[in-house]
Amino acid sequence: MSLTFNNRVALVTGAGRGIGKAIAELLARHGVTVICVSKSAESCGAVAAAITAAGGKAKALAVDVADGAAVAKASAELIAEFGHIDILINNAGITKDGLLFRMSGDDWSSVLATNLTSCYHWTKYIGRPMTQKRWGRIVNITSVVGLMGNAGQANYCAAKAGMIGFTKAIAKEFAARQVTSNAVAPGFIKTDMTAALPPEAAEKLTAVVPLRRLGEAADVAHMVVFLCSEEAGYITGQVFTVDGGMVM
Repeated sequence: MSLTFNNRVALVTGAGRGIGKAIAELLARHGVTVICVSKSAESCGAVAAAITAAGGKAKALAVDVADGAAVAKASAELIAEFGHIDILINNAGITKDGLLFRMSGDDWSSVLATNLTSCYHWTKYIGRPMTQKRWGRIVNITSVVGLMGNAGQANYCAAKAGMIGFTKAIAKEFAARQVTSNAVAPGFIKTDMTAALPPEAAEKLTAVVPLRRLGEAADVAHMVVFLCSEEAGYITGQVFTVDGGMVM
């Protein structure tokens, strides 16, 4: 099935690598103009440059998504430049793992600020023009650990679970204005981190996945891009796991 996009502009946070990069590239291949956001100007710049070189339309923007004032300023400037931003992908995230009794206050606060509070900032400033235009797609990238928990990741799990509640609340608030809000929860996805694991550790990860393999960033990107299309206009407030069957 071909997907329909009508002169759409998307903003993807955490677009400099991994899942965010895959989402940005796939949206661009569907003709969407993509604003690639990350804290690193070098990483988001490389992704935007690659999209442009391949014939797509992209802009790079270095922003610390945990900085509410910076997000507000960037949002206003982007809307002034593009006229509209139709699609928002809240994907930026960090990990600072550790057992709870060893977890510092900074490790807790920084993960919540980057992974969860950033969704509040971007959705507040980008979402309002969507509701005024009466069309929009918001997709929040959560995680299966937000559904089932994981030892040593209380901060990360709390943030990802919070994104699910946020997604559902926004879905109810924005539905009357034809703006959808959904979440995608990846399982174990191949990344630079998993690639560095010793074979026995990788085997343990794979063993808990019913499909007996790690996912690809593209697996997540395909789900996200569908939810951003015209064809997904009657889907909102949902959580879609892309995890090889881990959560059933």
